[in-house]
Amino acid sequence: MSLYKFAKYVVSLLFYPLYRIKVIGKENVPKKGPVIICSNHISNLDPPVVGITSPRDIYFMAKGELFEKPFLGKLLLGIHAFPVKRGLRDRNALRKGLQILKDGNTLGLFPEGTRSKTGKLGKPLSGAGFFALRSNAAIVPCAIIGPYKPGKKLTVIYGKPINMEPYRAAKASAKDTAEAIMDEIGNLIKNHESKSSLLDK
Repeated sequence: MSLYKFAKYVVSLLFYPLYRIKVIGKENVPKKGPVIICSNHISNLDPPVVGITSPRDIYFMAKGELFEKPFLGKLLLGIHAFPVKRGLRDRNALRKGLQILKDGNTLGLFPEGTRSKTGKLGKPLSGAGFFALRSNAAIVPCAIIGPYKPGKKLTVIYGKPINMEPYRAAKASAKDTAEAIMDEIGNLIKNHESKSSLLDK
């Protein structure tokens, strides 16, 4: 068993009962071909939660300083993380991300770039739009909804892939494309909240 599979198994054993994780729309993640999963970012625990709920193995970016520590660096590489210099246009990280997609793998991104302190959606950076436009990957929006409190339900929703062809054909900017992706994530959250309020009545 690979380190990734082992870590996914262990974290699943801990997180699923602790946060009562419910996954919706897992079937919307294509089984083959390059995929970009774009999620909102409400906690430092989002990467492992997306990692254990996705049917695909995911590659995530992690801040470069973490890789400077020998043991931690090897561990992160073993669970498919790769370094990025935050606050800079890291060309190596961009090339690595594109190569992951070219190889038919899955890239996990948090378009906001940083964790939301309020839990509400923030403005996206252009990174998600860059990867969406520069690759032929399926773009799957993902919404994480919940308080991350033991015993409270945490819901992870995977939406249907977003049609990127109109944006690619129109040569849309990376920023506009990222905002369109964030809108889809927002729609997943709104639809879930609407359904939940109806069930509560």
